[in-house]
Amino acid sequence: MNIQIDYQSRIPIYEQIVLEVEKLVALGILVSNEQIPAIRELAYNLGINPNTVKKAYDTLEKHGVIISKSTKGTYITDNIDIVKNRLINNIIDDIKSKIVELENLGLKKEEIKKKIDV
Repeated sequence: MNIQIDYQSRIPIYEQIVLEVEKLVALGILVSNEQIPAIRELAYNLGINPNTVKKAYDTLEKHGVIISKSTKGTYITDNIDIVKNRLINNIIDDIKSKIVELENLGLKKEEIKKKIDV
């Protein structure tokens, strides 16, 4: 599992891990029932505290991205569509908030549409 961490970022490392794993799942790089590294192994590979990885894994489990099987390891969930939809909805929410910011600066929706037309 190739996770990129920006140690200079203001985003906490555990959140970066969560975002990276979710992105890898959404892109199909990590697939259903694929085992991911143990907490200590990933912590060692990233050069960070195991508690940081534990916090990330707890968050991923709460989001339904991974599942822990006692004594067998941690695996990507079967609910990949849920993960993708959640990521898409988060991005759409971000876009909507940026549109509100633009409207607060005085731009009309039509002007915004013209400027971002791709």
